[in-house]
Amino acid sequence: MTDKNITLIKDIPKQERPREKLLKNGAAGLSNTELIALLIGSGTQDASAISLAERVISADSQGILFLRDCTPEELCAIEGIGPAKSAVIIAAAELGRRLATTPTDEKLKITSAQDVADMFMERMRYLKKEQFKVLLLNAKGQILMTDDVSTGSLMSSFAEPREVFVNPLRRGAASIILIHNHPSGDPTPSQADIQVTENLVGAGELLGIPVLDHVIIGDGQYVSLKSLGKM
Repeated sequence: MTDKNITLIKDIPKQERPREKLLKNGAAGLSNTELIALLIGSGTQDASAISLAERVISADSQGILFLRDCTPEELCAIEGIGPAKSAVIIAAAELGRRLATTPTDEKLKITSAQDVADMFMERMRYLKKEQFKVLLLNAKGQILMTDDVSTGSLMSSFAEPREVFVNPLRRGAASIILIHNHPSGDPTPSQADIQVTENLVGAGELLGIPVLDHVIIGDGQYVSLKSLGKM
């Protein structure tokens, strides 16, 4: 039996229902709860989509930020959220992340470490493991591609010269920029970071593909090894 205290979508005035509000006024006018309710689509026998959305938001003290890196298992642990609903929510969160971090111009030009941080901060600041990426640039400093080289343990990533330079050689990159994250949130370079950078700078010199910088992403902050004089 449905709880009498639960508000069903059909009981809400039509003009106030999430779908109708979105179609009339746009998504920006909806609350976080209403947006999640639209993703959930339908409720259960004893809870409306709105009620389920409220459970999702209140499942963690972070509120909606819980969705940035939650797992299907964590969502399925919420009463009324099964595999299908959790998959839709996670897919929407990932799509939002990709939209926020995808350059609008394939030939975006990189002129500083700040440009790199602007491009990768939201994509990498919350990762639980270190990821090592290489940004391939042409002779004009424009992006050719981003190469995902390796994913390491919680404390370290692994970057061998042969892995780092295989795609720059194939794509005819004029130069590269190294990027990796620190899951701790502190972007201060370790001695290992500095040593890896020195090794890759040396390899780049031999191959004629200079390493312009190594940018370390933390939680809302970053460090450029070039700016620190570490390369």
